[in-house]
Amino acid sequence: MLTTYKIELNPTCNHAWLFDCYAGASRWAYNLFLDINKQRYQDGYWYMDAYEFSKWFNNEYLKENPDDTWIKKYYAKSTKQAFIDADRAMKRFFKNKHGYPKFRSFKRGQGSYYFCSNGKKQPIEFQRHRIKLPKIGWVRFKEFGYIPRDAVIKEGRVKQKANRYYVTCIVEVQDTKHPELNGNPVGIDLGIKEFAILSDKAIYPNKNKSNRVKRIRKHLKRIERKESRQYLAFKARNQKEGKSATDLNLAKTQLRMQRLYQHLHNIQSDYQNKIIANVVRTKPQYVSIEDLNVKGMMKNRHLAKAVAQEGFYNFRVKLITKCQQLGIPVHLVNRFEPTSKTCHHCGLKKADLSLDDRVYKCPNCHYVEDRDINAALNIRDTKNFELAY
Repeated sequence: MLTTYKIELNPTCNHAWLFDCYAGASRWAYNLFLDINKQRYQDGYWYMDAYEFSKWFNNEYLKENPDDTWIKKYYAKSTKQAFIDADRAMKRFFKNKHGYPKFRSFKRGQGSYYFCSNGKKQPIEFQRHRIKLPKIGWVRFKEFGYIPRDAVIKEGRVKQKANRYYVTCIVEVQDTKHPELNGNPVGIDLGIKEFAILSDKAIYPNKNKSNRVKRIRKHLKRIERKESRQYLAFKARNQKEGKSATDLNLAKTQLRMQRLYQHLHNIQSDYQNKIIANVVRTKPQYVSIEDLNVKGMMKNRHLAKAVAQEGFYNFRVKLITKCQQLGIPVHLVNRFEPTSKTCHHCGLKKADLSLDDRVYKCPNCHYVEDRDINAALNIRDTKNFELAY
């Protein structure tokens, strides 16, 4: 079974410099693939895929452009993987699944150091506290003991985010036996007032309304205004050579912004992981969740900011992944199913239910329940669903 582990690294200054160099080489190769194929399309030539482009790059391009032979000093598989990534992005564009791929930017920290094993005889070596990366050597983990000792690392990437380095490894581990599912089914209703309401009446509040997150967002607003002022001041200087003190201060402020954004992301991710752990710990027979139209919800200018901060899609992906590992079925309820307006007790649909009505009162059977708990019960028991995997 293949699984993924993401661990923060604790590199030395030399390791960090090498990571930046390899990421820069990968970014350059990615942008070159897009640029060359764009020129070929404008000149009326056929499109070169990653493997054809790699052959042309090594046999013809480097001979005609000796100034670019510096790329040979770096890890060749990382460069070739950049061609493959750009090729995948172009093919998704051809199939109308995504827009035209953009060039990778140094300012946005795009680019990665890709590595892989050289077959079964030369696997990626790792220990409890460190990993041996090709062309770089042993690099220490910041947190120990995540990857199982009997696992085999197939491939991975090192990426930089907010001046921190993370390694993501695809690992082959032994198949684990799925636990016996003897718990009650669970229905999950996601919302804005409360993040998650379970059918067992467990309520998880909206983390964005906590004082801790509000304080971080308030600090982030100040930093963003400061960054805007510094950017305008640097633009007014219009210096063409070298880096001024304003440019260095602007870089420091941008790094502070990145760290605050990462802090908010980590708070949300940790909160969602704890909710999912509490759900799967009961070993439910199945888990039901509504297939929300997040894209449509984002078009509402009154709710777009709150919806974006909740991270509904990330929660759904993590829940499905965790349940798939444990063999728990996941039911995706149709988004047009009237779960909030239907009485869970008698099945009557209350068409005049508004968003202001936070308590569901059935006029037929006089059933009274919290609106979100009633919706969670209907999500759990409805027959109009699809299996997530």
